[in-house]
Amino acid sequence: MNNDKLIISVGRQLGSGGRTIAKMLAEEFGCTFYDREVLELAAKESGFSPEFFEKNDERKGFLDQIFHMHMPFISDSSFYDNGLSQESLFRIQSDAIRKAADESSCVFVGRCADYVLRDKPNLVTVFITADLDERVSNICKRRNCSAEEARKLISDKESTRSSYYNYYTGKTWGDSASYDLCVNASRLGTEGTKEFIADFIRRRMKQQN
Repeated sequence: MNNDKLIISVGRQLGSGGRTIAKMLAEEFGCTFYDREVLELAAKESGFSPEFFEKNDERKGFLDQIFHMHMPFISDSSFYDNGLSQESLFRIQSDAIRKAADESSCVFVGRCADYVLRDKPNLVTVFITADLDERVSNICKRRNCSAEEARKLISDKESTRSSYYNYYTGKTWGDSASYDLCVNASRLGTEGTKEFIADFIRRRMKQQN
């Protein structure tokens, strides 16, 4: 691969272990890891509270509710003065992602980073899935909830996440055509999936050298 920085964008199904695998990839390639850290960067750049970006995180339509609730982290005046909109929040977050990618090799989890950084020559985009029963089991353990609750959480979260991704990228969340590589972590396990993706990236790097 040429001298440009390595950028890895990881999409993931809820409960697939995608975040863990992304972090392992960051360690493998000496990349800076960004998940919710992107929200902190966006908040720092914009002057808005990190909590505001947390509330809006990978959710389309959050601002439709803003007039119906009290938001202690943003005043009405700052809402109007800054021309705040869903699109402006996406733009702020995208600018933070681009700035981070310009500074060092990075692994990004979600947040349409694959689309935002689509012009980067050394971008590798990955989507990690897993069998539903395994994902339900992982969520049950993580949140100490029932299988029914875990299934509902997965359905709700992925509906929101896919709507957000599809709206801003014009692609289809989770569709193999939207990524360089899609992997079912249930087939290889966490370590095996990381190694499979890492080998794919190394071959890509070698081809581009």
